[in-house]
Amino acid sequence: MSVTISIADPRLSGRAVRRIVYTQQQIAGRVREIGEEIAKAYPDGDLLVLGLLKGSFIFLSDLVREIRRPLQIDFLVAASYGDATVSSGTVKLVYDPETELGGKHILLVEDIVDTGRTLNRLMDLLQARKPRSLEICALLHKHVAAELRYPTRFVGFDAPNEFLVGYGLDHAENFRHLPYIASLQ
Repeated sequence: MSVTISIADPRLSGRAVRRIVYTQQQIAGRVREIGEEIAKAYPDGDLLVLGLLKGSFIFLSDLVREIRRPLQIDFLVAASYGDATVSSGTVKLVYDPETELGGKHILLVEDIVDTGRTLNRLMDLLQARKPRSLEICALLHKHVAAELRYPTRFVGFDAPNEFLVGYGLDHAENFRHLPYIASLQ
């Protein structure tokens, strides 16, 4: 579904985006469904929802409120884009979680699966800490990650191969605050 974005949207500050890919209502509905799927998948044991910052923060905050079971939350910070629209291929871990990971169900929450390089590095790091289980949840999956060695268990939407912004996703730290996901021109 494409929606023409009015130049009158003050959140865009006159910047051009091609189209709205997922509306605020579509996102809210899918996040609710994923929360239900996760609660059913983890009926017992300690669940740690580990958000990959900065892109996942809005998705993560909405998601954890839809998971109807006890859980803990922590974060990782990795950088691979800078101000480019294509991943640099170099993943830099900026913040490592202090929470004990051993013996817990770990759900790594990502905004978008693109090249897979960031996820490979993070999953290797987390697997070495001996969690009870380790899965990936992504709001968006482009299905272009030829290098990705780990399956994404929970996916919000199959995303087009475009540079997407909004709902936490950015370009050079802009557009994260948009309540919808748009394709950047």
